[in-house]
Amino acid sequence: MSDPALEAAASQVITCRATGQAPVVRTFFDLPTFTATHVVHDPATRACAIIDSVMDYDPASGKTDHAMAQDIVDYVTAEKLKVEWLLETHVHADHLSAAPWLQERLGGRLGIGHAILKVQDIFGKLFNAGTRFARDGSQFDALFEDGARFTLGTVPVTVLHVPGHTPADMAYVIGEAAFIGDTLFMPDYGTARADFPGGDARMLYHSIRRLLALPAETRVFLCHDYKAPGRDAFAWETTIGAERQNNVHVHDGVDEEAFVQMRTARDATLSLPNLIMPSVQVNMRGGHLPEPEDNGVSYIKIPLSRS
Repeated sequence: MSDPALEAAASQVITCRATGQAPVVRTFFDLPTFTATHVVHDPATRACAIIDSVMDYDPASGKTDHAMAQDIVDYVTAEKLKVEWLLETHVHADHLSAAPWLQERLGGRLGIGHAILKVQDIFGKLFNAGTRFARDGSQFDALFEDGARFTLGTVPVTVLHVPGHTPADMAYVIGEAAFIGDTLFMPDYGTARADFPGGDARMLYHSIRRLLALPAETRVFLCHDYKAPGRDAFAWETTIGAERQNNVHVHDGVDEEAFVQMRTARDATLSLPNLIMPSVQVNMRGGHLPEPEDNGVSYIKIPLSRS
């Protein structure tokens, strides 16, 4: 079956490797949420994108802070980078996005996948967000369709829709590097869960196999790492070839039924992320806090259930 978007991304990787058009990547790892934020730039023009930023949040007090994001501001300033994009791979359930705060200080456009509309509909209803919460993606500057293409300075970018963890997951292939969000983890750790509302293990399998069809030499940058048993250091960069050969959940030879059975059984044992309630309510709004109430304070809702 023809896949023009994937073919374009694969061709881009091959061309960029041949011409040496590789972006520079600096990663900031947030230990409390195990999140890797990537700042990727074109060495020729200094144009850059910030992918999956983190706002510090203390769930006990409800206090927010931007120490992690300030480190990124300091780096961008010191390196004289020009922020063109703040990219989200999906609506995260384990950390709050710092994109609006960074945008105020560094500029750039905020982008996410077009399927954010589906996520906003699902969670808008779940949290009874009311009519003040727009479900049209207007909190973002760009909603990417599968196969969307643009440039970061002189470096080409191809966007791939890779749903399964959520309906709106996107991978950004920038030059010869792929930023794949929550689809794959390091080969020794496996794959993302698929049991959140709108998630689907079978869909995740097909998205992963699509990513694994990229050239083996493609650099792969992950959104999270949790250190697999026996590994002492956090890691967030691998290759498509390493994932194909060694991913413990979905290496070459693992078929769809085996993956779905494994993923479904594994997900049934997992607890919800600690920050899922604040994260989803903030991130579905593009990183903005819910509208303040009449006392000027924003609140996070927690749905209660008797069962």
